[in-house]
Amino acid sequence: MENEKMTFKIKNEKGEEIEYEVLFTFESEETKKNYIVYTDNSVDEDGNTRVYASIYTPGQAETELKPIETDKEWKIIETILEQIQEQVKEDHGEEDEQ
Repeated sequence: MENEKMTFKIKNEKGEEIEYEVLFTFESEETKKNYIVYTDNSVDEDGNTRVYASIYTPGQAETELKPIETDKEWKIIETILEQIQEQVKEDHGEEDEQ
């Protein structure tokens, strides 16, 4: 079974609609806020996929993305991203061994 991608569109400052793919969402027990991590699948000058994060309130008819304001919040998100990257590396390593 194929995983269905969750996407959403946002208009940029030029009025162009950009589609983003949701990578994951989570609620932090520490901050009591919900976060969404997403990408437009573009690549930076180092070849890394650009990833963005925002605060959101789930269950709203029209979701409003709010900026992340503190270094503490960014650190929480970075830690989760690092854990996911490590898990992906481990999963791919196991596949290569088989």
